[in-house]
Amino acid sequence: MAFPLSRRAALGMAVSAAALTLAWPAGTALAQGSGRPLRLILPISAGSGVDAIARAAGPALGRSLGQPVVIENLPGAGGITGATAVARASPDGTTLGLFSNNHVINPSVYRKLPFDAIRDFTPISVIGSTPLVLVVNARVPAKNVQELVALLKARPDAFNYASSGNGTILQLAAEMFLDEAHVKARHVPYKGTGPMITDLIAGQVEMGVVALNAVAPHLKNGTLRAIGLCGATRSPAAPEIPTIAEQGLPAYAVEGWFAVVGPAGLAPAEVKRLQAAFAKAFTSPDVLDAMKKQGNTINPGTPEAAARFFQSEAARYAALVRKANVSLE
Repeated sequence: MAFPLSRRAALGMAVSAAALTLAWPAGTALAQGSGRPLRLILPISAGSGVDAIARAAGPALGRSLGQPVVIENLPGAGGITGATAVARASPDGTTLGLFSNNHVINPSVYRKLPFDAIRDFTPISVIGSTPLVLVVNARVPAKNVQELVALLKARPDAFNYASSGNGTILQLAAEMFLDEAHVKARHVPYKGTGPMITDLIAGQVEMGVVALNAVAPHLKNGTLRAIGLCGATRSPAAPEIPTIAEQGLPAYAVEGWFAVVGPAGLAPAEVKRLQAAFAKAFTSPDVLDAMKKQGNTINPGTPEAAARFFQSEAARYAALVRKANVSLE
């Protein structure tokens, strides 16, 4: 299938980095060896799906690691800013990243990167997946896929779709929808999910794909409307939202995932310690309950499985990027 050409728009918003030091129980021992807090870098803005995941799991992660955890948002360039900080960090286990699909998409989007997305990082664990949802501003007169497609066909130059940045999974998911439905809309890239959602609510842009947990409150209060889930099945967190596939586009299926990585050169013993700590935190009862409410699926894997997954995902998205004709300097 052939994707429509992605068009870059001039609209963008600046977003400031945010950091949060998680509460730390008095008297708890620090990490073995370093005695320093763990810096967990999120290469996305506050308000994104991965941001909600990290902050829900943060306290349990601090307990399982045995050291304080500082969560730091470093958005920009589709995740490149935050990923660069992780790649350049000392491989001592005190700086890690919680990455999403964007990390393995970027090599196919950008002609030059300040790192190698595979060789300059140590895979620790693919933690799980999160559902994506196609939403529209509440003033858009469409309540399902059929109505939205009819609207886009009737007014082919009237609608914009937002994404968290050029070449991100949110842009590719929207482009895939447009291609499957044989319709067009102008792409408006933002510098992160937070400002993207703000303008969706305000009506500056009409539609977009975003993580379900990032927009759940806005769906409940009616400021945004869900058109359909992007995954192959409905989400237990929002069973009333049908999938796009079941609404007449059976070939459409895409979801987000999140994984923890470190800089290249992490010692095998440290990788093993970190993988075990993240798995313990994310499978603890309180975190599993929070993840269930967000609609996330948790299944922490091994470092070896993560390495294979990154390679296969990079190849898969390379094909999608070629079809979408996305290429940036």
